[in-house]
Amino acid sequence: MQGSFMQFKSGTDVRGIAAEGVKGEDVNLTNYAVKRITEGFAIWLCKRLKKDPAEIKISVGHDSRISADRIKKAVTTMLCDCGFNVLSCGLSSTPAMFMTTVDLDCDAAIQITASHHPFNRNGLKFFTRQGGLEGSEIAEILAFAETDKILPFKDGNLTEVNYMADYAARLREMIKEGVNGDDYEKPLKGYKIVVDAGNGAGGFYAEDVLKPLGADITGSQFLEPDGMFPNHIPNPENEQAMNSARAAVLSVGADLGIVFDTDVDRAAVVDSRGGEINRNRLIALAACIALENENGGTIVTDSVTSDGLSHFINNILGGHHHRFKRGYKNVIDEAISLNEQGINCPLAIETSGHAALRENYFLDDGAYLVTKIIIAVARLGKVGKSIDMLLEELPEPAESVEYRISLPIDGFRITGAGVLKALTEFAEQTEGWSIVKDNYEGIRIAVDKDNGDGWLLLRMSVHDPVMPLNIESNIEGGCDRIANRFREFLSQFDFLKM
Repeated sequence: MQGSFMQFKSGTDVRGIAAEGVKGEDVNLTNYAVKRITEGFAIWLCKRLKKDPAEIKISVGHDSRISADRIKKAVTTMLCDCGFNVLSCGLSSTPAMFMTTVDLDCDAAIQITASHHPFNRNGLKFFTRQGGLEGSEIAEILAFAETDKILPFKDGNLTEVNYMADYAARLREMIKEGVNGDDYEKPLKGYKIVVDAGNGAGGFYAEDVLKPLGADITGSQFLEPDGMFPNHIPNPENEQAMNSARAAVLSVGADLGIVFDTDVDRAAVVDSRGGEINRNRLIALAACIALENENGGTIVTDSVTSDGLSHFINNILGGHHHRFKRGYKNVIDEAISLNEQGINCPLAIETSGHAALRENYFLDDGAYLVTKIIIAVARLGKVGKSIDMLLEELPEPAESVEYRISLPIDGFRITGAGVLKALTEFAEQTEGWSIVKDNYEGIRIAVDKDNGDGWLLLRMSVHDPVMPLNIESNIEGGCDRIANRFREFLSQFDFLKM
């Protein structure tokens, strides 16, 4: 059926329902769908590279989801039947799959993952040597999947490889070189570090990176892959996940805690006192590290970051905060574009935890970011300091809240544009409100001290008929004051509710 495969497009990924178990959610990412989408990618890749399948090498990996083996078999079977050289990498992190294009000379890579989404979901993420694909390229692939054009049947090659061992070794060498301790081979001896992998693909970091370097990983939890995610959602933004890691750190007196998402492209950390370092605090910490030798460098973030973070980057670190759009690919692409324009930009990072450093191919890699943080922990430890001390001058809001305002599905983008236009007019006439000019998404409004002392941002969701509203205030009760004034504005739309 024409257009049926477009249902699987989710931004720059392919995603669908891959397993039974949730009432009302029938499997649509069937073996047939996976094979056709894989063939769509194969056709797209051959055209892109101007090569025959026999000249192309593609790696395939997966996270811990229960549907991974089924989908892997469908993907590798289709690729081999079309004559490609296929490397089957088994349980892998998403960033590691991109790195196969660097270290194993693969022309492309496919990761089977749905990030932190529920156990019944799964999907495909595609890489070339240039990085992850754009949304427009995913649309092209799905369009090829719709056609009747079939690649000729040829016998390809399937080779099993354990690339994660090489990937872990690379991270170990980074830590050895970065710490450069007296005991070069055991630079983390004397440190206790807890890893919470959420039963995703990140358990390797405790066993294969930290432990061989001398770290005590006592208290690490949920390292075993389990695609039902029985303990908590593997998501650094999830309150339960962060609380679980905090409890583990405090129970064993660890120097650091690490939380990974399912496929390890995101991470957050917990300091020795149990303090959460995620969202704005993670961005601030990553900026400290990225700007260490990059005076005046630009840090690209998404649109919902705080005013305190801007002050910290601009005035404390001496960098420049470039607040852009939501969506990790938007943030990364903007950083790449700025560098191409001659603007020194070493880091792109979204509040969700996607962090991409220029030194690492602008790849959003949770394990790489954590490795940089651990190096900083060990260096600070040499002079009797701890990681939380780097954030002492970060101003933090007294309150923050997010509302999600649903729009009518039909014509929701037009409706949303109308709401944003009306809010612009309302803000211009509202005492104590002023529109922030340096803004790339939705409308950001600064609110003065007499009217709530903070800011609000209203924007369109990247994919859904929803308008997220973020509010922060520097005083207790400030968010309510700002929200109540916003409700006055919203009252003109009888079909919108907070």
